[in-house]
Amino acid sequence: MGLLTLHQPAFIFGLLGNIISFLVFLGPVPTFYTIYKKKSSEGYHSIPYVIALCSAMLLLYYGFLKSNAMLIITINSIGCAIEITYLILYLIFAPKKEKKFTIMLILFFNIGAFCLLMLIINFLVKSPQRVTAVGWVCAAYNVAVFAAPLSIMRKVIKTKSVEYMPFFLSFFLTLCATAWFFYGFFVKDMFIALPNILGFIFGIAQMILYLVYKGKQCKETNDKQQEYTEMKPNSIDSANFDNKETQMSEEVNKHNGSNENNV
Repeated sequence: MGLLTLHQPAFIFGLLGNIISFLVFLGPVPTFYTIYKKKSSEGYHSIPYVIALCSAMLLLYYGFLKSNAMLIITINSIGCAIEITYLILYLIFAPKKEKKFTIMLILFFNIGAFCLLMLIINFLVKSPQRVTAVGWVCAAYNVAVFAAPLSIMRKVIKTKSVEYMPFFLSFFLTLCATAWFFYGFFVKDMFIALPNILGFIFGIAQMILYLVYKGKQCKETNDKQQEYTEMKPNSIDSANFDNKETQMSEEVNKHNGSNENNV
């Protein structure tokens, strides 16, 4: 396989995948800006950033083993740097309990498991088969990552609320999966292409759920507002009636009091 050039579709989709992936990596910036302003990461979880760092590290390792994989190496190098920055900021502002938990996750997954994988690949797997072995690990891991939103989708269906499933995040993740699928397709790399088919399917499913339940949520909100509007005059009339009844009672008491004084 020759070097990718500007005239090849693989380079175009790989470059597009780099751009979209970079935007996705920058998605949590507003979250960490909030953490910085509050000087606390309480209420936020570090697990997504540990998982994202694992994914970037695995793909970076795969890119170094594979020939002509510069587009995989570039974006995942950037991804590792961004995710490490997120985790450092999280640890700086995390409460003691969450800090210990995050450090434990990093030591177990990002250092321990990754180093164990490298030892196994380098000492137990023959050189020609290393790319395939790491490719299968990357594919399996990415399938698990793409399947993670199933819990969020179930929550959307159960609560009929899209609060925890932003549309534009699902949209960009779908675009990202599409770009990397075509990159993998054109370079004949099934370890890149196949997991992104699943990513595309789940991305489309999330956007459909968003559109379905966003409309229902708005309808329920409008119904509640309309019900409140209809009930509001009755509440005012009731209050006016209570005020009038109170005034009449006061007048009767005054009248009785005056009669008692006369007596």
